[in-house]
Amino acid sequence: MKKSIRAIIVDDEPMARQLLKGLIIENTPEVQLVDTCEDIPSAVKSINKLKPDLVFLDIEMPGHSGLELLNFFNPDEIDFHIIFTTAYHQYAIQAFKLSAVDYLLKPIEAHELIEAIDRYMGLEEKIARKYDVLLSNFQNGNPKKLAVSTTSIIRYIDIDQIYYIQADGAYSRVVYGNNESIFSSKLLKYYDEIFSNHPHFMRTHKSYLVNLNYVHEYVRADGGSIKMKNGDTVGISTEKFSDFMRAMSEIKIT
Repeated sequence: MKKSIRAIIVDDEPMARQLLKGLIIENTPEVQLVDTCEDIPSAVKSINKLKPDLVFLDIEMPGHSGLELLNFFNPDEIDFHIIFTTAYHQYAIQAFKLSAVDYLLKPIEAHELIEAIDRYMGLEEKIARKYDVLLSNFQNGNPKKLAVSTTSIIRYIDIDQIYYIQADGAYSRVVYGNNESIFSSKLLKYYDEIFSNHPHFMRTHKSYLVNLNYVHEYVRADGGSIKMKNGDTVGISTEKFSDFMRAMSEIKIT
């Protein structure tokens, strides 16, 4: 039998609160809804009084961002998990993905709610750390950290220290720092999407996403390849060559 999860909903829209409440009652019986709140002040009071395990938090409310809720608690006081609820906003979604923070897109689908609760049930890592990373990535034009999920941990890596990300079957290998690497449980396509607007990352090959800041040289032999500053060689496909050369001529190296 699954343990009971005490939860609250924070959303300024009465209809949104009612719809999510109905989805929870119909699809996730393990979730015990203990309160619904229409704004951040009432949510803070509810959390302090009721001590929920889980908060469904709207990200955009009049006068407040849902992220402001975190400002009312010290890091060691955040013993609740958050599932953000939001209308589609590409930058917000990128920040959530980079930080390995769970979110639900409105209108919320029942199967997505169920999957989010299943993921919550399997969480064991420190709560406050990932919200620090989310705030940092949300507040900066260029995200600073990438949360890399493995089957057992989430590691937080400075984005500007990543050399490249390589596809490896159903996993991806992130190479960073002093030739360190970690295998992620996400496909390369996942990282390609969240770095799609980053000026220094480029998909040079079906198996490689490259940080152009760490390109050392282009090697013409044997169909062409890229030599990275850490000594590794990565692939470049014929159809990506022109885009790569253009990007290298335009990039502002940091």
